Amino acid sequence: MRYDAGMKNDSLANAPIALLGGLSVEQFLNEYWQKKPLLVRQAIPGFKGLLSPDELAGLACEDDVQSRLVSIKKNRWQVESGPFDEARFNRLPEQDWTLLVQGVNHHLPEAAELLQQFAFIPYARLDDLMVSFAPDAGGVGPHFDSYDVFLLQGEGQRRWRISEQDDLSLVPDAPLRILQNFVTEQEWVLEPGDMLYLPPHVAHWGIAVGNAMTYSIGFRAPSAQELASEFLNFLQDRLKLTGMYADPGLQQQVHPAEIGKEMLEQVAGMLNRIRWQSEDVTAFLGHYLSEPKPHIVFDAADDLDETEFQELLTEQGLALDAKTQMLFHGHTFFINGEQFDVPAAQLAFWTQFANQRQVGPEWFDDGQLQDEALLQRLHDWYQAGYVWID
Repeated sequence: MRYDAGMKNDSLANAPIALLGGLSVEQFLNEYWQKKPLLVRQAIPGFKGLLSPDELAGLACEDDVQSRLVSIKKNRWQVESGPFDEARFNRLPEQDWTLLVQGVNHHLPEAAELLQQFAFIPYARLDDLMVSFAPDAGGVGPHFDSYDVFLLQGEGQRRWRISEQDDLSLVPDAPLRILQNFVTEQEWVLEPGDMLYLPPHVAHWGIAVGNAMTYSIGFRAPSAQELASEFLNFLQDRLKLTGMYADPGLQQQVHPAEIGKEMLEQVAGMLNRIRWQSEDVTAFLGHYLSEPKPHIVFDAADDLDETEFQELLTEQGLALDAKTQMLFHGHTFFINGEQFDVPAAQLAFWTQFANQRQVGPEWFDDGQLQDEALLQRLHDWYQAGYVWID
């Protein structure tokens, strides 16, 4: 059974899924998610990958694609960041290197469709699809991640060694987080279509057996420090504290350079008036989690006027661009860092659009959505490249 983002949760919770080795979503979340690794043989039977090594290298040459080239020479690790010149790949040795390309789902429709199979995890947690290629014996060394990841094998084979060791000390001065003392506890060779799920902080080491490509579906897990910093930045424009610092009863100090007790107490009182509500946290998360990464660029759509646009909607429907993130909470929706509220009559439409990332022409050809403000919003997004005629 393949996961369908449009299915109701109660229909899916106890249904076995091939992607999870016959486990239901409920079993996987209860027994494995953020708890222990899971190996699934033939999670996607017949899967050979979505692009060739040459096509992956081509993506790594694009300006709006994040890519890295990791190599090791004489036990010293090196990392180069893209975009790369095509000639760089002609100078690579026969082994001891790995090419990693982030956000392949933003550039390849088939990759975006692959991610839809993992919609049993909220989109708010999804980061992207990274694809890596390595020649025989290549890899990025033993390491651990702070996020959950599904490692799906494409072309070739890869040997995975994992360890739930407590020793996470790193090789000093290395440009990557390479573990200094890795001890293998379990080991498997993954064939095309096999998949390994790893929760955070499980040490792992992938080694190519012949030429190998791996598809890594990663889920973001921001640190408390990152969330706090971003939230405080977000609050900056929303705070409305009244009053000014004042000290009409000021007394002469023995030490003029000393910050006085009265000043400390007054400023502490002013800062203690900083408050936020659950609505502020909702708005922050919606903006923060849907905001495109700095390198992402949306492609401009065809120049259609509103009348032409509406006619095409009734014929073909609409889809979110692969780079677009849409999230919601209740009646409040977020798209690429923008926030808007929807009326109750349109909630079903927007919920389907966010969950399935597309809506069919039936929503537009029977008069359900003849709201000028809504159609204007969709047209503006179309011109910005956020959505496309399906």
